[in-house]
Amino acid sequence: MGTTLARPVVVGNTGVMSDDEAEDLPQRRALVIVDVQNDFCEGGALAVEGGAAAAAAIADLAGDSDDYYDVIVTTRDHHIEPGAHFAADGTAPDFETTWPVHCVAGTRGAELHDELAELEVDETFYKGQYDDGYSGFDGVTDAGATMSEWLHDRGITDLDVVGIATDHCVRATAVDAAADGLEVQVLLDLTAAVAPETTAAALRELADAGVALTGRVPGIAD
Repeated sequence: MGTTLARPVVVGNTGVMSDDEAEDLPQRRALVIVDVQNDFCEGGALAVEGGAAAAAAIADLAGDSDDYYDVIVTTRDHHIEPGAHFAADGTAPDFETTWPVHCVAGTRGAELHDELAELEVDETFYKGQYDDGYSGFDGVTDAGATMSEWLHDRGITDLDVVGIATDHCVRATAVDAAADGLEVQVLLDLTAAVAPETTAAALRELADAGVALTGRVPGIAD
C-alpha cells in the first residue's frame, strides 16, 4: 500500500483527561476520508492534481484494513447555498476564500469518486450546505448528528485522516479533531494538495496543533 499504519507519537489535544486516564481507555481507531469527490478529482469543476490517485490509494487502504479500523467514515461537500464561498457571477475566484461552483448537492460532482463508489462506510458527514464547510466537524449525518457526537458515542480515540485537499479540508478536519480531544494523524501519502505555499502553511498548522504527520504529500516538495 505504501502507507505505514502507526500509532501517532504526537498527541494533539488540549487535555480533556489525564495521561493515566487516557492510557486506560481502549484504543478505537477511525479512518476519516475527506471530500474524495468527483469535482475535486481530475475532470471535476475544482480538480486537484493527484485527486484520482489519492482516491485509488485510499480505496486500497480501506480495502486492506478491515481489522485495523473500527469505523470508516467519509465527509462530503454538499453545497446548496454556500454564500460567498462561491465566487460571485462575473468575478474570478481567488482560490483561497472564493471558489468556482463545485460539489452542488444532487450533482455527480458531489458524489464520491468512482474508486470509492463501492466502499462500505459506516457514516457520511455532509458539510457546507449554507457556508464554507471546510471541516468535517462542521458536517452532519442524515440524522443530524455531528462528527464529534458520532465519534465519541462510539468510543473512538484515534483518527487517521486522508483525502482532499491537504491544505484546506484535510487540514481543517484534522485540526478540529485534535481540538476535540482525539489523537490524530494525517496520512500525507493519501492526500492531494492545491498549492505548495498553502500546503506548507497547513503542515505547520497541523504540527502546531499536535497532529502527527506521516509520509509526504504527492507532488509537493519538502
